[in-house]
Amino acid sequence: MPTSIAASGPLRPPGPPEWRRRWTAWRNATIASPRFQAWAARLPLFRTVARRRAAQAFDLLAGFCYSQILQAADAAGLLDRLAEGPADLAAVQQTTGLPEPAALRLVRAAAAIDLAEEIAPGWWMLGQQGAALQANPGALAMVRHHALLYADLAQPLELFRRNREEPTALSRFWHYTSETEADCADRYSTLMAQSQAMVARETLAAYPFARHRRVLDLGGGHGVFIRALAGACPDLELGVFDLPPVIAGTADRIAGSPAATRVSLHPGDFFRTPLPQGYDCITLVRILHDHDDGPVQALLDSAWAALPAGGRLVIAEPMAGTPGATAMGDGYFGLYLWAMNSGRPRTAAEYGTMLESAGFSHWRRATTNLPAIASVVVSAK
Repeated sequence: MPTSIAASGPLRPPGPPEWRRRWTAWRNATIASPRFQAWAARLPLFRTVARRRAAQAFDLLAGFCYSQILQAADAAGLLDRLAEGPADLAAVQQTTGLPEPAALRLVRAAAAIDLAEEIAPGWWMLGQQGAALQANPGALAMVRHHALLYADLAQPLELFRRNREEPTALSRFWHYTSETEADCADRYSTLMAQSQAMVARETLAAYPFARHRRVLDLGGGHGVFIRALAGACPDLELGVFDLPPVIAGTADRIAGSPAATRVSLHPGDFFRTPLPQGYDCITLVRILHDHDDGPVQALLDSAWAALPAGGRLVIAEPMAGTPGATAMGDGYFGLYLWAMNSGRPRTAAEYGTMLESAGFSHWRRATTNLPAIASVVVSAK
């Protein structure tokens, strides 16, 4: 009796070409050779490359320390104080509440990764990275939220080995349903809102939403994206679909804004509730990568059914396999979503296959200025 595919396991992809295997093995052996390293260090051109590679290797080793310096500097109020103007060590102590040796160690560590800058001996202000972070409340909100991720990553190999049904700090934070208490849904939606502004800007710059009449944002939370869309396209009619406890918070936040009269709020569960009809564009902004393949395919099927002929579906989120942003897509979000117990980063091509399966006639990837923040895929019914 022939062995079935199910019994023998998943099919293996074809192996790499022999030339690629040989070239990669030779390259790796050369890079690892102490003799080559010593030779390269003596030549100006190769020396620059060698130093950069060495710095990158050390960053891999020390990256967790860098993230903890950032978290400590933010939690201690150091970044806020340095944003006000020059601070000496006494001011750093007063702000952070740390004894002199610890305060000095923290501010020097912050300066080492450009969160702070020593502008004169013993005087500090924000560094370039610190200034960029201070101007981005969403990034700072994620810095504070990352304490949960770091707790789950304390034993990273155990995190990969465990059954994904077991709860984690992240999965407890993100889990909510239509029956969830309002305060839990509000905490979730507030964090999403704080970190959504940059994604909204990238999405609006990548696709001409003004070509549509009515746009529905699925899983729109507290309406950050839809309010940005309302400002950019004053003639659009808009809608937000999310769980009832979330929509209650959305109503409060858009009340009294210019967008309020143009936004329809639709409470429901997009995995169980039929989607509203009459919108010629549907958006999924940072939604799909949070869910596993089965629910994602079901949601794409529902979106296709809700759209009229010629309607568009716009997907915006960080994606795997993105040139210049692979560390964000496959590295950061790969681990984050694994710890969250749901979802995975997908490539644009993987979304394309799922969109075609749902019935969409064609799809394309729209260019964004900051692909590490968001990639955009547009499909047509």
